[in-house]
Amino acid sequence: MTETSTETRTVIVERDLPHPPEKIWRALTQSHLIAEWLMKTEFRPEIGHHFRFMADWGEVSCEVRTVEEHKALEYSWDAGDLKSIVTWTLTPTGKGTRLRMEQTGFRMDQPNYYGGARVGWPRFFDKLEQVLAEM
Repeated sequence: MTETSTETRTVIVERDLPHPPEKIWRALTQSHLIAEWLMKTEFRPEIGHHFRFMADWGEVSCEVRTVEEHKALEYSWDAGDLKSIVTWTLTPTGKGTRLRMEQTGFRMDQPNYYGGARVGWPRFFDKLEQVLAEM
C-alpha cells in the first residue's frame, strides 16, 4: 500500500515598512513596478485574471483569487509540479504598513521549491523595499 502525504509547508515573510498601504499596493499590483522587484509579468488586479511571471529560468503560471484593495491580494503560483498559493496582507501600523507574504502548498517531496522560496522571498522583499524608496 502506498500512502500519499497531504502535509504541506508554508513560507512566510513579514516586514514593517515605512510606507502607507496605498503605496505598497501599487508596487504589488502594477506590472511595471512588479518587474522591478520580482519578475516580468502582465499582472492585473482582477479576480480570475490569468498571468505569468517570467524569468531567465522559466515562468510561473498564476491566477488572481482575491483582491481587497490596499488590504489583501492572493494568486495561485504554479511552476512545474508546484501548485501553491501566494497571499499578501497589508496591515496599517502607526509608522507605515506591516506587509506579510505567505506562500502555501509546498509538498514534503518538493524540498527544492520550498528551499528556493525560503531564500528567494526575503531577497524579493529587499528589492521591493528599494523600489518603494524610489517611488
